[in-house]
Amino acid sequence: MITAVVGANWGDEGKGKITDTLADQADIVVRFQGGANAGHTIVNKYGKFALHTVPSGAFHQNIMNIMGAGVAFDIEKFMNEIDTITSRGVPMPNILISDRAQVMMPYHVLFDTLEEARLAGKSFGSTKSGIAPFYSDKYAKIGWQLHEFYQDDDVLMEKINRVADIKDVLLVNLYHTDPIDRKGLLDWIKTQRERVRPYIGDVSLYLTEALKEGKKVLFEGQLGTMKDPDHGIYPMVTSSSPLAAFGAVSCGVAPYEIQKIVVVSKAYSSAVGAGEFVSEIFGHDAELLRNHGGDGGEYGATTGRPRRVGWYDCVASRYGCRVQGATDVAFTVVDDLGYLDEIPVCVGYDYKGETLKEFPVTSKLKDCKPVYKTFPGWKCDIRGIKKYEDLPEKCRDYIEFIEKEIGFPITMISNGPAREDIIYRESPLKK
Repeated sequence: MITAVVGANWGDEGKGKITDTLADQADIVVRFQGGANAGHTIVNKYGKFALHTVPSGAFHQNIMNIMGAGVAFDIEKFMNEIDTITSRGVPMPNILISDRAQVMMPYHVLFDTLEEARLAGKSFGSTKSGIAPFYSDKYAKIGWQLHEFYQDDDVLMEKINRVADIKDVLLVNLYHTDPIDRKGLLDWIKTQRERVRPYIGDVSLYLTEALKEGKKVLFEGQLGTMKDPDHGIYPMVTSSSPLAAFGAVSCGVAPYEIQKIVVVSKAYSSAVGAGEFVSEIFGHDAELLRNHGGDGGEYGATTGRPRRVGWYDCVASRYGCRVQGATDVAFTVVDDLGYLDEIPVCVGYDYKGETLKEFPVTSKLKDCKPVYKTFPGWKCDIRGIKKYEDLPEKCRDYIEFIEKEIGFPITMISNGPAREDIIYRESPLKK
């Protein structure tokens, strides 16, 4: 069977830690979408790591780590990341990369950077990792599937010329910069293809056979529901679907094989990048939460920039869990709220005098104000607690209220950064 670990909100929910924990019971871990524009922070016996492209199963020596066809595959960042973790004592991971995965090209990163600069104050908050130009080319059918790299020079050069003829018009006339170095691009392709040659294969066939053999597969999503290009806060979204269902598309397996969907939701809210964020807070309260939150503060694992923070949003989380198809909710960083005397929870949106309980379309969000219910804090450190019943009563009240509001079973509670800092819970909502 397949278990998917995905985000309920704006990303940064703590999926890396949950994936790393669940990987103990998996045979295969798959990254099925996105690229190097988001990071998963993992703390284990080797140290603290921020993975941007490599699947979180890389720290488990018996696991096959797969890159699906739906990823934005950045060869240089992927291989550099492998080199980095192995240089810190991690054994070389088992790797399989889909021969149908599309490659992040150097000009994708260039265009992303140039366009964000051109848009200035009206930019989309891109990490400048090339994601939007990459997916634009994919659907314009001028992208590069990995298998294409292994063709003769004349075939490669023909496509380079065809793509560069389009790109150079924009580079020269819109961005007023140099055209693509076509020979240099050919050399880059020939260098990069040798770095990944040993790891390429047919992911759809491999996974289909593995599932027939009863292997346990873990799909690892990036970002969260609010960043989905169809169901998120468009246009301030990513360019590939972070929904669990897309895992089947990316990997070429039957959707019914995804039998468990663990949706990760943080005990407060955070977001990197632009876009509507109803329960966002500012000033001193935001600074306190940002510096207490996460593992070493709420700062992007990829960019290092401060994350926007806010109180828990039941409206957004209920929607996020529903769209993902949650069978289980993993509730993370609960330990980071122990400093608070009171903890507000957003239970509705005030939209022009009307209280909304269901998440609206993006154009309405700018006029929404949070409706809060306030809970007393538990005012103590809960790290090290292993049993749910041993948590402070006020902490349990907070968790159980949120579970009832979102309507999905909270079965995992993270109360620390390490793999073992997980409390498993029997939820009354679990069927």
